Amino acid sequence: MSEKKTLFIDGIEVEIENERNILELCRKVGIDIPTFCYHPELSIFGACRLCLVEIEGRGIQSSCSVPPEAGLKIKTNTDQIRKLRRNTMELLLASHPQDCLKCAKSTKCKLQAIARKVGVTDIRYKMLTKGNKVDASSYSIVRDPDKCILCGNCVRTCSEIQGVGALNFAKRGSNSTVITAFNIDMNKSECVNCGQCAAACPTGALTIHSEVDETMADINNPAKVTVVQMAPAVRVAIAEEFGLPAGVDSTKKIVTALKKLGVDYVYDTNFTADMTIVEEATEFVGRLTNNGVFPMFTSCCPAWIKYAETFHPTVLKNISSCRSPQGMFGAVVRKAMPEITGKSNDDIVSISIMPCTAKKFEARRDQFKKGDKYEIDHVLTTQELATMLKSSGINLAELPDTELDSPLGNYTGAAVIFGVTGGVMEAVLRYAAEKVGGIKDAIEFKAVRGFEGIREAEVELNGKKLKLAIVHGLKNAGKVCEQVEAGTCQYDLIEVMACPGGCVGGAGQPISEGMAKKMQRAEGLYKADEKCAMRKSQENAAVYDIYNKYFEGGPATHEAHENLHTTYEKRCKLQEDLDPKNV
Repeated sequence: MSEKKTLFIDGIEVEIENERNILELCRKVGIDIPTFCYHPELSIFGACRLCLVEIEGRGIQSSCSVPPEAGLKIKTNTDQIRKLRRNTMELLLASHPQDCLKCAKSTKCKLQAIARKVGVTDIRYKMLTKGNKVDASSYSIVRDPDKCILCGNCVRTCSEIQGVGALNFAKRGSNSTVITAFNIDMNKSECVNCGQCAAACPTGALTIHSEVDETMADINNPAKVTVVQMAPAVRVAIAEEFGLPAGVDSTKKIVTALKKLGVDYVYDTNFTADMTIVEEATEFVGRLTNNGVFPMFTSCCPAWIKYAETFHPTVLKNISSCRSPQGMFGAVVRKAMPEITGKSNDDIVSISIMPCTAKKFEARRDQFKKGDKYEIDHVLTTQELATMLKSSGINLAELPDTELDSPLGNYTGAAVIFGVTGGVMEAVLRYAAEKVGGIKDAIEFKAVRGFEGIREAEVELNGKKLKLAIVHGLKNAGKVCEQVEAGTCQYDLIEVMACPGGCVGGAGQPISEGMAKKMQRAEGLYKADEKCAMRKSQENAAVYDIYNKYFEGGPATHEAHENLHTTYEKRCKLQEDLDPKNV
């Protein structure tokens, strides 16, 4: 049996296990050393020089960049360290805009929090004004270069997790900056709108493009009928904004909150998640029986779709033509709500609440526009919904429960788990096991669950073995796309979600580092699934009622295809003529 390796932190003996660095060991024993550039899901960068410790015999070191060694004696809070941290913070604040009260990250900004933590009460350095332009061109993300502290979190997230590289460092020394390629606007760059850069940003340099004001204006307009759809991952995360644990199912409290705001109808995106399964499984079986293109990729994640259009356009033929559940709900609202409300579509405001910033971009695709009107008028993230409630004096945690409206509020457990990586695949299997394999009692397919970046599973239906892959993180998706392009891919069906953990880790969710809260949210969805009376999408009779009324009676009809499916397009990585002077 090998001897335990230990070191000493502030006189406490600490066992070395799988920690990458001294910073992680300090956090293990409850010492929260301040840092900006360290992130548990990213590589070690060592840029901010804030996580200083004193190592006996070695002097002052950055704790994030020093691997643990047995016998080290470490101090984390000496007078010298305190002074150095405070000095670093003063220098950062001296070159940072002093507009905290109107910053979107105010009260959640790490710069504010750490400044207070290290005791900054005065800034002894001359304030610098940079005057860079705020880039609000993207539907999803607003970039304010003046608030960047060069921690590199956004650069590493975009490269290491998403494999996109839309942001990178440019210039040197005091002129260093983070920009898009050739400094073009975000909406013209290769950005896929996933927003993970904003989730990793510790300041207001990258924030969600808010639609709160225009949404509230429509809710408060008596001439408008407002219709809300809510994605599955929202319900297990928003409670965190009101002091409750991650994973709490707040569906019925959200309904109450939205009604108090003045929303007329509150429905559930789960309704069209069930519809997505019916459509997607029908398409998959059609490809199987008609020698269609394989492997087939799922199409629920708009960041994945844009990634494929931009970086791997040759696999577009492999992607299901089904709209995402949000996209399908937009079509259903425009079909059904005029009859339900007695109003024309011009007076119906369709509002979507999503865990995802890419959904904002998806809602503005030309494919989801009928005439001059988009099928979805506003897309809010979980964070934006929390902002709306708080600004209206509504505390979600204290509200009673209210049921969703019918019929578009009916859903099954299969739809609920759409919000976690592997959930779409499991929902498809619940449908296919009965419809194709004739197995009615197949409910849970735990082989597709988990949080590995690429997972494999195999099922047998009617004597045919199907090889499945579940992927989250676009860099992992890129690896699978390369297999498809090389002709070496052995999978039949591949689920892709852009964000770590799936939608539970979407950039519009309450900000969290690491996988712990994402896993709690996922567990909340699985528990909600278990509580559902119906757990297979084909059991949702309300879906078939909508088909019968508005889509010629079922999937695979012309009307269903016209309204519930879409097309994709090859995109250039950079959307404008590049001028070297912009570098």
